[in-house]
Amino acid sequence: MRTGYKVALYGAVLAIVFGGTWAAGAATGTPRTPPSHSGEAAHQEEAVHGGHDQAPSKLPPGLSVSDNGYTLRLDTTKSLAFHIEGPDGEPVTKFAVEHEKRLHLITVRRDGENFQHVHPEMAPDGTWTVPLTFPAAGSYRIFADFKPEAGPKTTLGADVQVPGDYRPRAHEDSRTFTVDGYEVTLDGELDVNEPSTVTATVTKDGKQVTDLQDYLGAKGHLVALRNEDLAYLHVHPEQGDRVRFAVEVPTAGRYRLFLDFRHDNTVRTAEFTLTTHEEGGHGH
Repeated sequence: MRTGYKVALYGAVLAIVFGGTWAAGAATGTPRTPPSHSGEAAHQEEAVHGGHDQAPSKLPPGLSVSDNGYTLRLDTTKSLAFHIEGPDGEPVTKFAVEHEKRLHLITVRRDGENFQHVHPEMAPDGTWTVPLTFPAAGSYRIFADFKPEAGPKTTLGADVQVPGDYRPRAHEDSRTFTVDGYEVTLDGELDVNEPSTVTATVTKDGKQVTDLQDYLGAKGHLVALRNEDLAYLHVHPEQGDRVRFAVEVPTAGRYRLFLDFRHDNTVRTAEFTLTTHEEGGHGH
């Protein structure tokens, strides 16, 4: 598989606030009216990928190569290498540990295929590298999710182009996914601008799996990507025995959701597609 690529640094000029307002979509560029920020919504912001330290931003996470004074610099001469440039123009070398890692790297093709969640290693000079193979041709979004010791929690994104015969795939709504003999079902609805509860149930051989192992300090990790522009939302389960997530999506539309879970010492990923009520999703 050829893995050569070129980088398209993608900066979206959108005046929006994550947790309060996202853009209507990069494809249309139509602005949305910012909703009021209720107490529930403010509480939900803290649930978004451990967002206790998330600074206010003009962009939703992952839509820009630069945010909060930090810039993602990809190196096209290696398999996948990059550094985070700080506000002083120098590579950042000190990162806080969040969910057992100093940086989480998400890659996904822009049609919502080939999702990967990996954890690069950092050299003393601040260069991050990871052995990564892009399994098919197309345009991929790279998300770097991190918190510098001296800065706010930040998610940056850039594009990588993988040459070849690109055949995009459309996704219809789907709540059940089978991987390695595990059937995973995601119950619950996505409501706009208010917390929505979605619950994952894992079964194998017709029996519910009740002994999921912790992965990065949690029973599961859920990434939601808005279909139109891949705006990024990463949440972790609420406390309790069930794998339940509080998710708030600020705009109507279709979302791709990816659930990482661990059982028998192996991490697997289930994927789903849900549409919000306002767009005629399940339940209406």
